[in-house]
Amino acid sequence: MTSASSTSTSRTDSRRLSLKPEAPTTGFVDGAWWPASRDLAAELPALAAAVTSRLGPVEAVSYNIDAWDATPRRVTVGGAAVRMAGYHTQARDTVDVRGARHLLTLLVVPPDTEPRTAAAALAAAGRAGNTDGVAALLAH
Repeated sequence: MTSASSTSTSRTDSRRLSLKPEAPTTGFVDGAWWPASRDLAAELPALAAAVTSRLGPVEAVSYNIDAWDATPRRVTVGGAAVRMAGYHTQARDTVDVRGARHLLTLLVVPPDTEPRTAAAALAAAGRAGNTDGVAALLAH
């Protein structure tokens, strides 16, 4: 899937990550990510590689602890330790990815989502100016 937004690559599959263009922040999320599994430690290296051009090296990730498999407190990505922080209070279908230059809040499209539905959520979340909330984006 390619849209007018800045689409990055996760797992060499550009249909897994869609980011809004770099502009003033709008809405609840900066884009969307469709991981292949609920193993955040295994999925993180591809996500980090895909967002490095926007964020710089990924330094930390926060996530809803109930939405993912058990995740270590640190994950090594490209030789650097990334701090992992799980919270019960974080929105279940989001992750915050912090780099040296910026923070991205990404909608997480559940791994078992049907591809057509996932593509619609990715496109909507990555659209410039989109202000839909998490539930609305997942309903696309």
